[in-house]
Amino acid sequence: MSRANLSQDENTRSFHSGFSDGQGAKGTNHCDPEGLRRGIGQRQLGMIAIGGAIGTGLFFASGAAISQAGPGGALLAYSLMGLAVYCMMQSLGEMATQLPIPGAFEAYAERFIDPSLGFAFGWNYWFSWGITLAAEFVAGALIVQFWFPGTNTTVWAMGFFALLMTLNLLSVKAYAEAEYWFSGIKVVTVIIFIAVGALMIFGLLGGRAVGFQNWALTSPQTGLHAPFVGGLPAVLLVFLVAGFSFQGTEGVGLAAAETTDPGKCVPIAIRNVFWRILMFYIGSIFVAGTLIPFTDPNLLHGEESIAFSPFTIVFQRIPKFGFYAANVMNFVILSSVLSCGNSSLYVSSRMLYAMSLSGKAPGWFGKVNRHQVPVAAVWATGLVGALAFLSNAVGGQKIYQVLYNFSSLTGFLIWLGIALCHLRFRKAWVAQGRRTEELKFRSRFYPFGPWIAVALFLIVLFGANIDIFLQPVFSWFDFISGYGVVPFFLMLYLGHKLVKKTRVVPLRECNLDPD
Repeated sequence: MSRANLSQDENTRSFHSGFSDGQGAKGTNHCDPEGLRRGIGQRQLGMIAIGGAIGTGLFFASGAAISQAGPGGALLAYSLMGLAVYCMMQSLGEMATQLPIPGAFEAYAERFIDPSLGFAFGWNYWFSWGITLAAEFVAGALIVQFWFPGTNTTVWAMGFFALLMTLNLLSVKAYAEAEYWFSGIKVVTVIIFIAVGALMIFGLLGGRAVGFQNWALTSPQTGLHAPFVGGLPAVLLVFLVAGFSFQGTEGVGLAAAETTDPGKCVPIAIRNVFWRILMFYIGSIFVAGTLIPFTDPNLLHGEESIAFSPFTIVFQRIPKFGFYAANVMNFVILSSVLSCGNSSLYVSSRMLYAMSLSGKAPGWFGKVNRHQVPVAAVWATGLVGALAFLSNAVGGQKIYQVLYNFSSLTGFLIWLGIALCHLRFRKAWVAQGRRTEELKFRSRFYPFGPWIAVALFLIVLFGANIDIFLQPVFSWFDFISGYGVVPFFLMLYLGHKLVKKTRVVPLRECNLDPD
């Protein structure tokens, strides 16, 4: 039954009745049979946080970044984006620790800014990760071709679909445990890569020391100099690409509603995000940029073959291991794809579930089974991903490209919204006579942090496809594909506002309580 006509106070009560908030003695979960189960522990949540930040963007796109901007330019660009993500995650951490509720930032937008904004955020986020799920089906099927060339990619995609659906339908613990191990493979690989690379740089793993000569290299063809190749424009281009690599970190906010002890687990996960990003991304790019000259043409082909990934190129230099490097990295990339698909299905289904509780989606998406899994929401999300994959497989590549570009840019809209929600949350907290010392977790660098995030995400959102206007012939298809997400978002926001007659929530009326 739809709850669209409930009053704002009734919406709030029904929204929070949708999950269990108790934990029994010795960690035994007690849950309301009508809601979600708090089954994600600190170990799993921490790995979910880091797993969201490590993906194919690091394993593949980092090579092109070094080639285009040089080792120093790539390092600067990823550091700036890491700073923006860190500020955003600090904002999310403060709200998610205080209010570990279903829907997270969708609910925060409704409570602190405008219910119509929450509506637009929720549906955009669900759509975004539903399409991303399809992209993982495509990527997984192509990766397997490395070992089994000529096999039917659709069959492999169906197999991955069955695996991910099973993990998400069993229980939240099954999802979290699978994500822990999927992410663990990526983490171990990156740690080994950094350690091996450091030994190679100083000549402690066979061969002579490489040193830092590649940081002062000059291209004989173009005359460009390292460490900053192409100047500020190249750094900006890599900065935009780096943003896509970090998408998924906000999933911690949604997982907080199913965490055994959010007051303890969420702050730990949030605090560790920055140092993990610093270590894994900055460390990996430093090693790759030091060992591989930016003039190496293979760096530009990283997304075409696993053999040209910076990780593969470095691992191939290990004595007696080079022959296996491509196979090992292909396995790691496959686990990364499955990790992203697993998370995509989880976060998008939980967003659909949360929206059903607050009347923004049909009521049946709020139904849970005996394992406290929102089955209808999981199936709806899985089918969207499957249909998008099939549209690409049968020849609808242009439609798929538009949808995928929409989903990528939606991530920056959500991040922008999280920072804005935090600014309003703090203002409402003070306006209602509460002290910041009462917060369970306080964001660092407030108010500068969220404003830095707002500025950087606006640059990415409107600058990611600026080259569309620099082409000799203007393409409406590229324009719609690159910027269509903005009018789509506005249509959802203004349409809901027109129908529901919503208003901006006054600071003194913002709901700051978890129930």
